[in-house]
Amino acid sequence: MAQRKKTFSPKVLQRAYEFMCTAKAMTEIYEENKDVTAKYVHATSRGHEAIQIAVGMQLEAQDWVAPYYRDDAMLLSIGMTPYELMLQLLSKKEDPFSGGRSYYSHPSLRRDDMPKIPHQSSATGMQAIPTTGLAMGIQYLEKQRLSKNNENPIVVCSMGDGSITEGEVSEAFHMAALKQFPIMYLIQDNGWDISASSEEIRSNDIVDYVRGYGGIEVLEIAGNNFSQSYITIQKTITIMRKERRPFLVHANVPLLNHHTSGVRMEWYRDDLKDHQKKDPLPILKSQLEEAGIKPAETKKTEKAAIKSVEADFEKALAAADPEPEELFENEFHPTDIAEERGERSPENASPAIMVDTALMAIKELMQDHPECLLYGQDVGKRLGGVFREAATLADTFGDNRVFNTPIQEAFIIGSTVGMSAVGCKPIVEVQFADYIWPGLNQLFTEVSRSCYLSRGKWPVNCIIRVPIGAYGSGGPYHSSSVESVLANIRGIKIAYPSNSADMKGLMKAAYHDPNPVIMLEHKGLYWSKIKGTESAICPEPHRDYIIPLGKGNIVLEAKISQVESGNSICIITYGMGVYWAKSAAERFPDQVEIIDLRTIYPLDKELIFETVNKHSRCVVVSEEPKENSFAQALAGRIQENCFSNLDAPVSVIGAENVPAIPLNSILEERYLPNTEKVSKTINDLLSF
Repeated sequence: MAQRKKTFSPKVLQRAYEFMCTAKAMTEIYEENKDVTAKYVHATSRGHEAIQIAVGMQLEAQDWVAPYYRDDAMLLSIGMTPYELMLQLLSKKEDPFSGGRSYYSHPSLRRDDMPKIPHQSSATGMQAIPTTGLAMGIQYLEKQRLSKNNENPIVVCSMGDGSITEGEVSEAFHMAALKQFPIMYLIQDNGWDISASSEEIRSNDIVDYVRGYGGIEVLEIAGNNFSQSYITIQKTITIMRKERRPFLVHANVPLLNHHTSGVRMEWYRDDLKDHQKKDPLPILKSQLEEAGIKPAETKKTEKAAIKSVEADFEKALAAADPEPEELFENEFHPTDIAEERGERSPENASPAIMVDTALMAIKELMQDHPECLLYGQDVGKRLGGVFREAATLADTFGDNRVFNTPIQEAFIIGSTVGMSAVGCKPIVEVQFADYIWPGLNQLFTEVSRSCYLSRGKWPVNCIIRVPIGAYGSGGPYHSSSVESVLANIRGIKIAYPSNSADMKGLMKAAYHDPNPVIMLEHKGLYWSKIKGTESAICPEPHRDYIIPLGKGNIVLEAKISQVESGNSICIITYGMGVYWAKSAAERFPDQVEIIDLRTIYPLDKELIFETVNKHSRCVVVSEEPKENSFAQALAGRIQENCFSNLDAPVSVIGAENVPAIPLNSILEERYLPNTEKVSKTINDLLSF
């Protein structure tokens, strides 16, 4: 006790009690009005308040925190009001986090006087990777002496015990242990998943599990005891600000309310009486008495909290809902790159292959922007990428700016959320398109939604490089095309260059775009070794050359006389499809017009529809399997918008509809589109 009194004043206890009473009053009013409050699912902090408040009270404005869905007491203790939290609870227009778009206690906050909170998703434990990315970015800025303050910010990632079993959480722990990031993982352990107890779902103790990583100091505390929690967190933060290394605080807490408003405790709980004995509120009340605070004062605090919460609730009920048209706001953060600029073919420029212009684009970006860094699998000094697409970069810029990661696609992709939030501009690489599947959850749940669900506060500025396509008998695990899956993820942009000049121009645009951009880079076009792809080699553009995302290109024009006589056709394609189309067009002189999309999303709809309407016949060519593909969706869109001008149905050419690309070169050839297939379709449509 003597130690506690020396560590903090009674005012700290009083302030903590105010927060705890407020959180309890909020829980109670939500339950009393469950017919209203349960319209949108919510959870509360009841039972977890002590540790949450102990953390929130000690975070400073330069810090970063990722609360989880039960952390409303933590949000109160960093400065949020009950009214603001209730606006989110009721999904109101002025909800400060998402404008009615996200669940209660799924915050995103960007205020100068409070710890910053990037977009928080609902997927269990998925905040661990983006939040570890925050700490990774802070470390990078400090090592590069780019940090804007000298206050040694820290990062707190709050999670429930059920999240520990998630594989992506382990990726975050591994990186924090490996690289020694300044992050605290706060695990609030109430012994329950939803209806599954810890004995059912965990093979070992959380503390032992995390210690197994090495490099993360693990502390275990009674999270229902405010004084113990406050002292432990105080000491931990002090060490972190000085020593810049990771901690995990395992806080045992009771669960005194429902799992969520949709999963009520009386349905399955048989331990409620035991948990009620561990209520943090009477423990804190007794600590107030020991500190000399009279019962009359605590009673006054309790009544004031109830009165304040009731008033805020009535006010929140009366608040306005969002307008329907707000649905369409914040899909992307605005970009100022609207027109092609810079020299595409400078005088005396040497021809360059695509892999080299990609390399040069990144080199120039890193020269001009110290916040730019590159990481991923095997991109470091020894190899420089399995396609040599990052060769020499680590030698030029050092191991802190260009480095290898473990085989953790989820971390590679999801860490960009945190890196971007602190002001870094990451370029990351997934080694093959086939390897993107483990990272899709982070791409979909975190990266793509951050701008939209935060109402534009936290756009993710990153480039994700993905070598793609069939080349040289790569077989079923190195040859896939995945653009259809990616195109179904809203909130990301997708570039797909077909030549070296476009590669450089699109890479530069992707970097300066304040949104996440995936660069799909066809392996067969990197060196133009495939017969017929020689024209992918272009003079290297000037370092200032930029192609705006969403602008297609006419790579071959039909003769006007052929168009006017009705003997022409257009091909809409991208990537390797450009070269199958160009080769086939040689058999139909002056009759074929080819559009290279250059970006899958956004689409250059104006150019597509204008071209189709001009020719009245259209073929869409893709390397993906045809069935249920992006190409088929594009054909449907063309048919819908250009129907009155079409003389024939829109045709789609794609790969064969089989589960995987065979290794054998004969089977691979049969699988893929080719010049002959395109030529036949052109002939059929011209004869229609």
